[in-house]
Amino acid sequence: MSTHQLVRLIYPPNLLRVPVINQLIKEFDITVNILRAQIDSQNGWIEIQLSGNIHVIEEAVQWLRQQGIQVEFIKDN
Repeated sequence: MSTHQLVRLIYPPNLLRVPVINQLIKEFDITVNILRAQIDSQNGWIEIQLSGNIHVIEEAVQWLRQQGIQVEFIKDN
C-alpha cells in the first residue's frame, strides 16, 4: 500500500555534511520531496515528504533514528 508521510529531520552537528537523504533513497527506494530546510554550521533541519510503501517508510524512519537523526512527524493538513 502506497502512502506518504511528512516529517521533520533534525540533524546533530556531526551529520550536517553527511549525505543522509541520498543514502535513504538508495537504501529504501522511496521518493523524498524536500519541502523546507534550514541548515547552518551548527545545526539543521529538513522537512520532507516520504512516499512509498507504508512498511518501507516505517523502516526508513527507524533507519534515520539509528543514524542519529531526530524524526518528528508533521500533521498533514
